[in-house]
Amino acid sequence: MKRTRQGYTLLAPYFILFFAFTVLPVLMAIALSFTSFNMLQPPQFVGWENYIRLFLENEVFMIALQNTLIFAVVTGPLSYVLCFGLAWIINEMRPKLRAVMTVIFYAPSISGNVFFIWGFFLSGDRYGLVNGFLLRWGLETDPINFFRDPDYILPLLLLVQLWLSLGVGFLAFIAGLQTVDKSMYEAAAVDGIQNRWQELWFITLPSMKPQLMFGAVMQITTSFNVAEISTTLAGLPSVNYAGETIVTHMMDFGWIRFEMGFASAIATILFIMMITTNKTVQHLLRRVGT
Repeated sequence: MKRTRQGYTLLAPYFILFFAFTVLPVLMAIALSFTSFNMLQPPQFVGWENYIRLFLENEVFMIALQNTLIFAVVTGPLSYVLCFGLAWIINEMRPKLRAVMTVIFYAPSISGNVFFIWGFFLSGDRYGLVNGFLLRWGLETDPINFFRDPDYILPLLLLVQLWLSLGVGFLAFIAGLQTVDKSMYEAAAVDGIQNRWQELWFITLPSMKPQLMFGAVMQITTSFNVAEISTTLAGLPSVNYAGETIVTHMMDFGWIRFEMGFASAIATILFIMMITTNKTVQHLLRRVGT
């Protein structure tokens, strides 16, 4: 440490901020999950009571857990593959066209609450574009209240989440594809690579493992962290909790009911799920190119 003290000195500001605003809050949340805390009185230790209540007495949490896993299983891998596939295709275009297409696909993810437009498309009255089309062509006799019907809420939220999924991971894939050494393809052709799929598996993917890992972490975080689109489009709580996720359930108990100990238990479960998924994805990515 003495020999590299300059490096530690340069790392110190980031480390202090990371510890204060990431590591410490996580540790505090884990500690609070074993307490009863309403933000007005000091926390009272209750042991495993919050977790017992969460899994054995809270039926809504099981719905939220199921919906979150559906988001993770459907939007996570699908958006990850979609991001890489589009990045791979766009990378083959001319530079100017590539820049334009990158902006087009990336724009929704940086446009804030742009998903409000889906509320206009799927408005529950006859002025909504989808309802207007269905009524005009005689496919429906009455407007469909999409975000008040439990049969429609979750599929539509999945669709909106996929639409927003081309974010930072997409840019990382574009950047990673740009850094692959083109001479490796020539050498691979001499060694017997016969088609683009073999180039992709044995050269492209192994050459951009850091970007693949970064994209995976971002997609995992996004798929497990669905909340804003649910509360905005379907409400909090949604009808029959059809759009409830772990994060919206945590918001309900933490920001509305101020049961911070119980909300911290929900956050701890989500943290464990994300860490487990992250480790699994890391193990799978190590096998790329082998």
